[in-house]
Amino acid sequence: MPPDTTAPAAPREPPLDETMLAMDVVDTLRHADRLVERELSADQRAARLKQRLREIYASQGIEVPERILDQGVAALEEQRFTYHPTPPGLARSLATLWVTRGRWGRPLGMALLALLLLGGGWWFGVHLPEERARIAEQQELQDIPRMLQAERERVLAATQDASARQHADRLVAEGEAAARAGALGDAQVRLARLRELQQVLAQDYTVRIVSRPGEPSGIWRVPQANPRARNFYLIVEAVDRDGRPVEVPVTSEENGRTARVSKWGLRVSAEEFERVRQDKLRDGVVDQPVVGMKQAGELQPSWTVPTSGGAILQW
Repeated sequence: MPPDTTAPAAPREPPLDETMLAMDVVDTLRHADRLVERELSADQRAARLKQRLREIYASQGIEVPERILDQGVAALEEQRFTYHPTPPGLARSLATLWVTRGRWGRPLGMALLALLLLGGGWWFGVHLPEERARIAEQQELQDIPRMLQAERERVLAATQDASARQHADRLVAEGEAAARAGALGDAQVRLARLRELQQVLAQDYTVRIVSRPGEPSGIWRVPQANPRARNFYLIVEAVDRDGRPVEVPVTSEENGRTARVSKWGLRVSAEEFERVRQDKLRDGVVDQPVVGMKQAGELQPSWTVPTSGGAILQW
């Protein structure tokens, strides 16, 4: 008898795996909000839910075993497959930040980079220069008293003139007081004046009347305070031993302005002015041009003509 080659019929596979089917049952219940609300509010809700589920799956051609329906209803009651969000807290916040980093990470990184650049610019461009300037100023305030004393010693070594020595002492006292008060600018001004005093004392020059073609040797002014009067000035210049111009500090009696110039107007008496005028009229030159001598160690020239020492800077 020939062997039977007919293979036994394979058992029909269920439409869905039972576990997946149970989860689908619960998911169907969970998403059918109206059905759940209506059925759960009635008596015998489990039976009615199971009946309604049978109808739903039958309409889809799916046969669901009774135990699966029971498991689904029980899971719904226990909220076994319901998502419960993590309660607010540090862990949840950190996890949310990590998950959403794609949205805020790049803008935050750019903002932090801009902040870093701005902070670095302020630190290196503003703070450090200001700090260096402050340290330098403090150091200079500490050094100025020593520098003032050093310049004073140079002045005392250069002159025996009592007024020059007193002037140097006064400048040192004022500069040291300014340094103690933190007024660096005032202290620097006193130091500069002390150095200028030392330079003036070191100068050696002759003051002579300008006597060149095309240049005046004297002028007169009508003072604003007294229109009926006249002020007479000889135009003079300071020159060294070789005849080169020497700049000296001169203060104008008209406006109080002080400038370093080599030529200025020296106020003299009317008689001296007339003498020089007549001298120049004779042959076009001043025969006796020297009116003063300034030697090293002296503050002011020694004048050989009558003069008040007043001066003007413009004519």
